[in-house]
Amino acid sequence: MRSTDLKVLVVPDKFKGTLTAETITEIVGSEWRKQYPQDQLESIPMSDGGDGFGPIFGRNLKAASRWTSTFDAAHRSIRGEWWLSKNTGTAVIETARFIGLANLPSGKYHPFNLDTFGLGKVLRDVSSTGVHTCILGIGGSATNDGGFGMARALGWTFLDHHGKEIQQWTSLTKLSKIRRPRRIKLFPRTIVAVDVKNPLLGTEGASRIYGPQKGLKPENMALAEACLSRLVEVVSENTKRNLAERPGTGAAGGLGFGLAYFLIAALKPGFDIFSELTSLKERIQKVDLVITGEGAIDRSTLMGKCVGQVAALSRKQGKPCYAVTGHLKNRRLSEKHFTRIFCVSPDLTDIDSAMKRPKSYLRKLARDLLKAAKEDFA
Repeated sequence: MRSTDLKVLVVPDKFKGTLTAETITEIVGSEWRKQYPQDQLESIPMSDGGDGFGPIFGRNLKAASRWTSTFDAAHRSIRGEWWLSKNTGTAVIETARFIGLANLPSGKYHPFNLDTFGLGKVLRDVSSTGVHTCILGIGGSATNDGGFGMARALGWTFLDHHGKEIQQWTSLTKLSKIRRPRRIKLFPRTIVAVDVKNPLLGTEGASRIYGPQKGLKPENMALAEACLSRLVEVVSENTKRNLAERPGTGAAGGLGFGLAYFLIAALKPGFDIFSELTSLKERIQKVDLVITGEGAIDRSTLMGKCVGQVAALSRKQGKPCYAVTGHLKNRRLSEKHFTRIFCVSPDLTDIDSAMKRPKSYLRKLARDLLKAAKEDFA
């Protein structure tokens, strides 16, 4: 029996494809309260810019839900949700809700036929509300156009050597000139939450690293890279600097680059924005135990992703940090960063079974976690 009550912070990311961060906090919190109702439990669902970014940031800003009509990446008519905080003059946009890969039938559309045009329309609608700050989370996109479509929707014109307008991003190899619209800066302040550090071009760039999961084939890489390279060349002639080398410009098929140039947006790690918004460092300092987690804990978790950052903050402040995960890929490496790790696969079952009954297995993990906490805080 524990002699003292605990203060516990539950701050997970999503289990991608199965459980939202909100669902994880609910399940872990419910199991904890059954066992230790006297403990002080605080939950903060987390996102660094991908799926779930909008509701999580909207909630933290006490923002109201808004809807707008636009087009998805395949130019099909859709209505999508965004969030507006009138008190702070801040809008929150999760771009995947408009141009996300999850919105499209699997395998039906090739990235050469998709673009970010629909997002540009959303940005126009949001700017008409007079907000001061726009925060965008750009993970999960279906596109690889470097923000070309978005820019066209905002009034930018792309011309070839004959002065003819380019209307598809796969024709950017012919780009000669970019003509600016009258209004460039839609918002006094535009912040982009990026969940990766990749540059736009090269072996670690948008096309080669993330293109395949969107449908780009090996034989498509040369054209995709050539189109984005020509876009960078013309932009660099105008700016006298190479924005494409900036970390995060390769996020969302180069949308990070497009927002940095066409909207003069600041690219920031999504975790840093989340941490500042929620005063995460201060909250960790006040608790006895931190619980975090995500769908798979692997090497990338420890290279700037939210869950790894939570572990680092906890360790820096001398707080134990437990992690729950659907799949653990490198136990020896991960155990150096977390006090304890509880995984569905391979400890409880295989990955396929875990994906079929994620809630059931997470409850089992939560109960195992409670047993460990009973030992650690006896």
